[in-house]
Order: sequence, then C-alpha cells, then structure tokens
Amino acid sequence: MKARTAFMGLLTVGVVGSAAWLVFFSPVLGVRNVEIVGNLTVAADQIKQQAAVEELHPMATVDLAGVEARVLGIRQLATAKAERVWPSTLKIEVAEREPVAVVPVQGKAALVDAQAVVIEVRAVGPPRLPVLHVDRPGPGDPATMAALKVVAGLPEVLAGKVKQVRAPSAEAISLELNDGRTVVWGGADRATDKAEILTTLLKRKADVYDVSSPDVVTLK
Repeated sequence: MKARTAFMGLLTVGVVGSAAWLVFFSPVLGVRNVEIVGNLTVAADQIKQQAAVEELHPMATVDLAGVEARVLGIRQLATAKAERVWPSTLKIEVAEREPVAVVPVQGKAALVDAQAVVIEVRAVGPPRLPVLHVDRPGPGDPATMAALKVVAGLPEVLAGKVKQVRAPSAEAISLELNDGRTVVWGGADRATDKAEILTTLLKRKADVYDVSSPDVVTLK
C-alpha cells in the first residue's frame, strides 16, 4: 500500500512537472503568430520587429509589459496593449498618435499631437494642419499645451478654416484663418462656448473676431 501511494505521488509530481515544462519552457505552447491591430500608417512588420518576441518563445513567459514598452518606442504610437491569445498568438493592439498642428523647426515642419509629441518631421507640413507659433514649443510649455488644446478641440467646421495659431502665452491665443481674418481666442477655457459663438459670428463680415470673453464679443 505504501509503495502504491509513493508511486502515485511520484506520478502526480511527474504529470505536474511535465505540464509546467510544456507551459513555461517548451515551444509546444510557444508564440507562432504576432497579430497587430489598430495600426493605420505604421507597418505591422515594424511593430512586430519592435516587439522583439522570438518565434516559439513560451507564451506563458512573454513579458507583456516589456513588449508594450518596446512597441511604444515607435513615436507614432500613442498606446499599446499586448495580450496572450492561446494557444499560440500574441495580440498587440495599438493606437496611433494623431497630428493636430505643425511646428516650424529649423526650416522643417514638425507634426505634433495634442500632447506636443513630435510624430514626424517633414520638409513641408500638410496644408490641412494649422501652423503653430510659440516661443518655446514642447510638452512643458503652458502656451504650447493651451494652444494645442484649443486646436484639438475645434469642431470640424472651424478646424478646416484655421491656417495659423499664435500663442505668445497660454492666455493670448489667436487664430489666423485661411481667408486672412483673425480670431482673438484668449485662453483655452470655455472652448465650446467660444466655438459656437465664432461659428455664428463668421457669417458677419469683419477682420477681427474677439471671442476671448464669450459673454462680451467684439468685431472689428
């Protein structure tokens, strides 16, 4: 009886050990496919290469946080989420950064998102994006962040009309429209009110529209 009990114990240990080996060390349950979803302009192959997960690496021991951190080394990506899809697929879901403005830098055009992250540098910026003029462009500059918040929050009917944005300070933002008219926007506060009022005011002829105080607007 004791011998049988000992044998069953050894057998159990062996089964558990074999299962652990299959899951944590064997290529049987290894990564055979890396699936990329959510990418629009960044090539899937580039993301896979950045993820740096070897084929047949045991699924159970893939460092998901490490994969996400490596993938976010691609500056065009805003988020990355890695997950295991058993038995053999590593799924990486990404979201790309969206450019909202162009910042002139040493004769080049830096495309930035709403967080002031440089996504790409081109010789010439796309005409659909407004050019942002600030003294110290960057995520740590209040004027930059306020101006980008305004630009990113503009409704489509207004966004397409803006050619340039100037922000000497966070409270002195102005918009230059494609037809030469100027909008004195002020700070980034009450953006919805300002946008609604401006949409109506633009139907009236003027050179300057001051909506910095939505309760008392002026036209010149």
